[in-house]
Amino acid sequence: MFVDSHCHLSFPELAERIDDIRADMVAASVDRALCICTTLEEFDTVQGLAARFDNFWCSAGVHPDNEGVREPRIEDLVELAQRPRVVAIGETGLDYYRLNGRGLDDMEWQRERFRVHIRAGRATGLPLVVHTRSASADTLRLLREEGAEAVGGVFHCFTETMQVAREALDLGFHVSFSGILTFKSAVELQEVARYVPLERCLIETDSPYLAPVPFRGRTNTPALVPYVARKLAELKGVAVEEVAVATSRNFESLFKTSLKT
Repeated sequence: MFVDSHCHLSFPELAERIDDIRADMVAASVDRALCICTTLEEFDTVQGLAARFDNFWCSAGVHPDNEGVREPRIEDLVELAQRPRVVAIGETGLDYYRLNGRGLDDMEWQRERFRVHIRAGRATGLPLVVHTRSASADTLRLLREEGAEAVGGVFHCFTETMQVAREALDLGFHVSFSGILTFKSAVELQEVARYVPLERCLIETDSPYLAPVPFRGRTNTPALVPYVARKLAELKGVAVEEVAVATSRNFESLFKTSLKT
């Protein structure tokens, strides 16, 4: 019924109890999940989860905020994209939130890494999983410059403005909402959720982070993604079943997946 479009089940606090997590997913009617890669070093573990379970898929990429890790080349990502169950390039994008005394000019390495991912997406035809934090102008600029509308993708864990949402939609991207949508303080984000057409929405946990209300502050898991769906349904004035059907259909369309593949 529900699909978690972005989770980190390879992280130790989740990987060590994967059987319990999967049982909780069944109990919560969460039938699919996309396991997200954040470093090349992590890829084999992430892809191994997708290969082991027929309702998991995975991505290939290096998170923009990760330093001191193996730097991806286009050919690296293209090669990994050929592996079974890989349906997306990312998590990629830009993150200027923690500059640690650096200026924006010093973040060219991040911008170049993002370009590599976009080019790999175009080379493989796989959609992009985009992370952007305190960097939306450059994120949108690079997506346009590199022709990312040819492959599309998703702005995951969306926390940006209405204008950024409009521009993401104009580029053909989906917008994914996480447990942040349930936070009392997320008034502006809730307005964005009302605006984004349901046929362009995804839901996610970004677990182990960002557990929704009433579990805020605890370790998040895919079993909690229905709480995001319920909040999105409330904001749009529709039944939660309608959100479940639409976001599952959107997931299948964007990532070219079904429970039979």
